[in-house]
Amino acid sequence: MAEPRSPQPEAIGPRILPWFDRALRDLPWRRTRNPYRIWVSEIMLQQTQVGRVIPYYRRFLRVFPSAQALATAPLDDVLRIWAGLGYYSRARNLRAACQVVVEHYGGRVPQSYSDLIALPGVGEYSAGAILSIAFGQRLPALDANAKRVLSRVFLGRRSESARDRVRVRLAGRSAVPTDRPGDYNQALMELGALICAPVSPKCDICPLSSICVSARSGAAERRPRLRRSVSAATRVAVGIVKRSGRVLIAQRPTDGLWGGLWEFPNAELRSGEDAPPAVARLLAHHFSMSAAVGNEIASLTYGIMSRRLALTAYLCTATRGRARSFRHSQIRWVRPQDLVSYALPSPHRRVAAALLEHTR
Repeated sequence: MAEPRSPQPEAIGPRILPWFDRALRDLPWRRTRNPYRIWVSEIMLQQTQVGRVIPYYRRFLRVFPSAQALATAPLDDVLRIWAGLGYYSRARNLRAACQVVVEHYGGRVPQSYSDLIALPGVGEYSAGAILSIAFGQRLPALDANAKRVLSRVFLGRRSESARDRVRVRLAGRSAVPTDRPGDYNQALMELGALICAPVSPKCDICPLSSICVSARSGAAERRPRLRRSVSAATRVAVGIVKRSGRVLIAQRPTDGLWGGLWEFPNAELRSGEDAPPAVARLLAHHFSMSAAVGNEIASLTYGIMSRRLALTAYLCTATRGRARSFRHSQIRWVRPQDLVSYALPSPHRRVAAALLEHTR
C-alpha cells in the first residue's frame, strides 16, 4: 500500500492556530512580549520541563528584572538563583550575553537575527523563538517537540536520513505563517508537548491528523525511534569535612560541568573501591589534608546528561593539614547554616540539607 503524500507546509498553520487558541497553557512567559523575559524563558526551557521552569523563571526575574540587572550581577549570585535548574552554562552564557547587550545595544535585545545569534548561548532555535514571539518576525523555532511533530507530519514510515532531516527543516521554515508567527511556533511546540508526545501520541484528537503522513499510515507510534540504554550508575563518594563548627566547600573552575558552582569534596569511585578509603585518598591528594571519615549521612542518585550517578556522603573530621585545592578556583570553611548562600549543584544542595538535618 502506497504511503500518503506529504502535505503542503502552509496547511499546518490554519489547523494548529485555532487549536492553540483553545488549548494553550497559561504560562507566565506567555503574558508578556518583553524580549528579555521571553529570552530568559527560552533559555530555561532548553532541556528542562515546563513545570520545573516556572518557579525558577519567576524567582530569576524578581532578582534580575532586566538585561542591565543581570549583566551587572556577580556571577555567584546568578548561579545561586539558578541553582537546581541544571545545565549551568546556560546561566553563565545568559549573563555574558546580557553584558554584550548592555555594552553594544544599550540594554535592548537586538532585533537582527545575525546580531542575536552571535550572542553567547543563543542558537538558531532560541533566536527564532525570541524574534518571532517578541517581535513578530517570520522565523521558525524548532525545538525537540516541534521537530518531532514535523517529522511525523512529513516523513511517515521513511527512515530519518540526513536528506529527510533537511527536508523537514525546509518544510518547517516554509510552514511559518506571516500572521502570528510567534503563536504558530508556540503552537507547534505545545502540540508536541501535549498531543504529539514521544510515546502514545494522541492522533485521535490532533488537529493535524488529517494531513499527517504518520497518522494516516499508522506509523506515528514508530516515529521517532527511541533509543533506550540502561547502564550501571557511577558511584560518587562525598566528604563533608568539619573543623571548628564549619565545613569545607570548594568552587569549581568556571569552565566545564557545574562551572563556578560550589561543592563538597567528592570523587568517583574506582571499580571495587570502598567509599571511606576513597574519601580519605581524595582529601589527601587533592586537598593536602587528613581527616577521619565517619558515618554516612546521605545517599542519593541523580543524572547528568546520559549518565546515572549514585552519591554517598560521609561526615568527616579534619585532623591534620591546612586545606588547599589544586583543581578548584577557591575553597572556604563555612557554617552549615550559611550553605544556602552558596550556589551548589542540586545533588550537593541535597547533601547540605541532610547535613543541616543531622546537626539539629
